[in-house]
Amino acid sequence: MTRTIDARATLSYTGSIVKYLSAAMALPLVIAVIYWEDIWVFTASIAIGVLIGLTLERLDPDPELGPRDALAVVSLAWLMAAVVGAIPYLLAGYGNGSALGHPINALFESMSGFTTTGATVTAEISFEQHSHAVLMWRQLTQWLGGMGIIVLMVAILPQLAVNGAQLMKSEAPGPGLQKLTPRIAETARALWLIYMGFTAVLMVLLFVLGVTDLAPNMTPYNAIAHGFSTLPTGGFSPEADSIAAFSPVAQWVFIPFMVLAGVNFALFWYLLRDDPTQMLENTEFRTYLGLVTGLAGVLSVGLFYGGAPVTEIGGLTEGNVENALRQGAFQVASLMNSTGFATADFAQWDIQTQYFLLLVMFVGGSAGSTGGGIKVIRWLVVLKTLRRELYTTANPDVVRPVRLGGEVVDENVVRGILVFSMLYLLIFALAAIFIELDTARVGDPLSGIEAFAASLATIGNVGPALGPLGPFGSYEFLPNTTKVLMIVLMWIGRLEIVPVLALFIAGIDD
Repeated sequence: MTRTIDARATLSYTGSIVKYLSAAMALPLVIAVIYWEDIWVFTASIAIGVLIGLTLERLDPDPELGPRDALAVVSLAWLMAAVVGAIPYLLAGYGNGSALGHPINALFESMSGFTTTGATVTAEISFEQHSHAVLMWRQLTQWLGGMGIIVLMVAILPQLAVNGAQLMKSEAPGPGLQKLTPRIAETARALWLIYMGFTAVLMVLLFVLGVTDLAPNMTPYNAIAHGFSTLPTGGFSPEADSIAAFSPVAQWVFIPFMVLAGVNFALFWYLLRDDPTQMLENTEFRTYLGLVTGLAGVLSVGLFYGGAPVTEIGGLTEGNVENALRQGAFQVASLMNSTGFATADFAQWDIQTQYFLLLVMFVGGSAGSTGGGIKVIRWLVVLKTLRRELYTTANPDVVRPVRLGGEVVDENVVRGILVFSMLYLLIFALAAIFIELDTARVGDPLSGIEAFAASLATIGNVGPALGPLGPFGSYEFLPNTTKVLMIVLMWIGRLEIVPVLALFIAGIDD
């Protein structure tokens, strides 16, 4: 008989995660004290989050997880993280006219943060409308979600390390999880240390740009805030103009870090262990780097020859080599890896360039990276599988396995990738149709391409879409039904569909 989900054990583990995650609000609380804003908001939020966590934790003092329970814990932990993360928005926004004072908007913003989507329902992003503490919480949620909430908890909580391999496998972006060390907790710590190291380096570089006047408005606050949202490929910014608010020098600094964030972090581990061949010989890495370079080159050439009109934000690209290269490299690095930062309002560019950017969004980063989307390795396997099927159709007596980097790919992995890809495309397409119909129902319709982009931007955790949902737009005007759908899309997109769907397939045992 198939074992059902143990609800008490699942909720108990989820409670432990929520309890410790709530403690992360201590950082925005410190910011609140420094600026003397919203101190009570984060004090109350920490108390509420810890209370919720303790209540759930007490349901089973000694929980044991099976494989299905691990899937359920991962799915519920991410959902509960978004729920608890919405509390500061609700408390700070209630009664002051802020969109975040509405529960659905608050949950949307929180889910967008933790899943590193970067889509926002905040029409006005400013320190006049929101406190420094609230805006820093937006940034921090992305950093916590980037490398993975479960990976973080396995790294710091011994009680979760017992089931760490199952939990991390369920959360890990991509077809497989690489165990870098004999103990899974050590692997989790290694990944988080690399992630923290890159974040710290970027923060220091941005801080230096600010103090040397190479980026005059790159304050220490902005350096920290944007460090928190770059490595997780998040896209939130406390600046209304995103990265367009900073100098070209600062924009160039962001590009390599966005590219690094789309690389499998396990490869950096091997690099640090004096084994660079693992990175240099990795088929996905070489393909990823080639795609970033090639797509950026194509876009830059198009922009140089007038492929996009001059807009208020972003400036002239036609005939300007430096600007065309910077805009092309930045948009590809940002959208392919689902970062969602912007230096130009590409929603105002010509339709051909917008279609090209949608193609870029479809690619995704590498497995084991913080990037979203389908992932480069899946595209490689899908294309190689199609090639194999065509070949074996013409040569029915030939047995031809799918190979990647000289290694035979297990048929179960091939099947899993094909199933995921079909589910992803099916859910994305159905969601796009729903968004177009639902926005038309309330009299504020999105066009077909805008609904298409909105669905892709949320399930792929990209953030900005097209039209009014572009890089300097807001999702606030959408009907609540569409926002709820997008919350689900961001949730299942970050967890890559299967763990969430497993909740509805498996039975629940009280």
